Amino acid sequence: MASNDNEVQIGVQGRMVIPAALRKALNLTQGDRLIARKVAESLVLERRESVERRLRERFKHIPQNISLSDELIAERRTAAEQEAALS
Repeated sequence: MASNDNEVQIGVQGRMVIPAALRKALNLTQGDRLIARKVAESLVLERRESVERRLRERFKHIPQNISLSDELIAERRTAAEQEAALS
């Protein structure tokens, strides 16, 4: 496959068409939703399921009974109290 076979052009309102060969290879069909993100100078499109799987894998070492958001809030409150005490 030549390099320009997968070239896309940005159209009106930032729209682009994913080439048929890539859609077929990735089993993408009309209505599929992809997550877009910037990585360095690249645009990466991924299925939501792939993103969720990667995040679950990254955080699997954290026990189920621990809430990272609760811990962050508690840390921020402690920091704010310490700053207020210094003022």
